[in-house]
Amino acid sequence: MTIKLQTSDGREREFVFTEENFKRICKLIYEHAGISLKPSKQHMVYSRLARRLRATGVNNFKDYLALLEGNDAEWQAFVNSLTTNLTSFFREPHHFPILAEHVARQRGKHKVVLWCSAASTGEEPYSMAMTLADTFGGFAPDISIIATDVDTSVLATADAGIYPVERVGKLSEAVVKRHFLMGTGKQSGFVRVRPELRAMITFMQVNLLNDVWPIRGPLDAIFCRNVMIYFDKATQLRILQRFAPLLQPDGLVFSGHSESLYNAKHLFKSRGKTVYELTDSGAHAYRQAKK
Repeated sequence: MTIKLQTSDGREREFVFTEENFKRICKLIYEHAGISLKPSKQHMVYSRLARRLRATGVNNFKDYLALLEGNDAEWQAFVNSLTTNLTSFFREPHHFPILAEHVARQRGKHKVVLWCSAASTGEEPYSMAMTLADTFGGFAPDISIIATDVDTSVLATADAGIYPVERVGKLSEAVVKRHFLMGTGKQSGFVRVRPELRAMITFMQVNLLNDVWPIRGPLDAIFCRNVMIYFDKATQLRILQRFAPLLQPDGLVFSGHSESLYNAKHLFKSRGKTVYELTDSGAHAYRQAKK
């Protein structure tokens, strides 16, 4: 069966896109990145992958999917194409005062380590770093943030820390002045994160579905916001089960506004609006990991 796709003016799309193609794509992205695509995403999938067909010179989806076999670079481009990266500075702002209070309680006990597990283009980890720099009156060498994502293209943007000035338009003038450098000349219209802030963050690629993560605990907090919604319940639970042993006994998990950790209620309990802490069972998982 061919999926009828048309442009906004009613013309047919340039590539044939069948139900079989879509099902194969859904299977591959689920196996490789844990992303569960709904039937309503057919138009989005076509639009994004059609760019890869053009880029690779392949003229049909069947051949493109065959091209993925043994081609690591195109595999990554495939995943990058189907990853949604909606983000902004201080998104879901109620989390950041909670983070500041939590880190203030931990500071002095040990080096504070935080993990932003879906960093996208960097706005979230930089918001974490700005919060802590402002809380403690400077850039803190005893606080480190690990920022990861499955998508290498967005991580490159995050690592560079350069954004169109419009991206910081909702921040106060004082915050922009403290944490960004204004571009001049050819860089006019852009801002760059100050190097002291950038130094608080380590960016790396991590696929949450991989059997091994290059993340070592204990962590004081994990931000996993607006990513679980792309996974099915079984995948969510597997990831949450792996979070618990990585956390300090009093560590926190921050989730997105439309997400819940209810299916891991034996490991996490609510601390408030989309903020969670370990249950006794979750703390036991931490102690077992330490042995």
